Amino acid sequence: MYDFAIIGGGIVGLSTGMAIGTRYPTARILLLEKESTWAFHQTGHNSGVIHSGIYYKPGSLKAQLCRNGCQSMVEFCRQHQIPHEVCGKVIVATQEKELPLLENLYQRGLQNGIPVARITAEDVRTIEPHVSCLAGIRVFSTGIVDYQQVAAQYAELMALQGADLRLNTKVIHIRDTADGQVIETNQGSFAARFLINCAGLYSDRIARLGGANSPAKIVPFRGEYYELVPEKRYLVNTLIYPVPNPAFPFLGVHFTKMIDGSVHAGPNAVLSLKREGYHKTDFDLRDTLEVMTFPGFWKLAAQHADEGIQEIIRSFSKVAFVRSLQRLIPEVQMPDVVPTHAGVRAQALMNDGKLVDDFLIVNGTHSIHVCNAPSPAATASLEIGKAIAAQVPAPPTLTLAFTS
Repeated sequence: MYDFAIIGGGIVGLSTGMAIGTRYPTARILLLEKESTWAFHQTGHNSGVIHSGIYYKPGSLKAQLCRNGCQSMVEFCRQHQIPHEVCGKVIVATQEKELPLLENLYQRGLQNGIPVARITAEDVRTIEPHVSCLAGIRVFSTGIVDYQQVAAQYAELMALQGADLRLNTKVIHIRDTADGQVIETNQGSFAARFLINCAGLYSDRIARLGGANSPAKIVPFRGEYYELVPEKRYLVNTLIYPVPNPAFPFLGVHFTKMIDGSVHAGPNAVLSLKREGYHKTDFDLRDTLEVMTFPGFWKLAAQHADEGIQEIIRSFSKVAFVRSLQRLIPEVQMPDVVPTHAGVRAQALMNDGKLVDDFLIVNGTHSIHVCNAPSPAATASLEIGKAIAAQVPAPPTLTLAFTS
């Protein structure tokens, strides 16, 4: 009998296990991951940005945990000698109509306690000489890192704490018992007093298996990237973002300097017909039917039809994709970019078509389910882990020790 079982070996599952192990050093902790490596899906396919927290609603979990996570992530990387860089970023307005939105974003940054500054177009060019814009915001605390390295360090620390880490172990069924949960997998059954669901793209299905009532369904969105060819990397020094459309849930096509020195451009955001569909041709019948028969998806599609069509065009047309990049850096030409990796975002969607804006954590019987943790979950992972560890019940052995 384990005290805690965690489903999902991405960065949130690993950070949660590490935090519980720190809070309860004698607890028996099990972590189950269906893949052969840690952090294979969302964590392993993201853009590697240490986010500041500027975009998120003041007072929300995202705003609080991301701002604190930005600091704790940098401290963690320094402590464990993980390559990273606090390079900052610029958010720029390229049209007159974007200037009020840029000011709103600046004010939100101040409300969230983030070090930001208004900068002129000339100031932007001192940082990013090839950017064309009307004005910008400098966000000083944004950084870059390889989150797979971070997750690997989390796993190593969990192992040192004595946790039982199991790869290649896929959850098939969950049974509620008087003492907790029995988790049936392709590698046998495991009993645990308390279950934490950090299954990312499958978090809603695991929640249902565990008998929890999640109000949202996961809809997968693929984000496709291009990469600047090596001889054109000089065009970007840090990170360059457009002003996001506040009515659309994604940040728009941007330039990101990676920790390995490469520069990625993107992503777009298109519906994926498979929850782990990293290629346009990837298809899963069950995943597709779930989306197509979900009323919330069609309501979302109706609300954002124009933007959705533009995203699909960018997916199939390099010309259209490059045109979006030229809004920020006019010098970028077709031969300057080549296709690179794609990621899939696990976005929770309500039945009324509203996207879940914040992290969503649902309590069940003997369980906690992380039902929405897209970006900036990697940045906030240490803080999410601590927040969950503070909610789980103390193991019975510890409770007895405290009361005796």
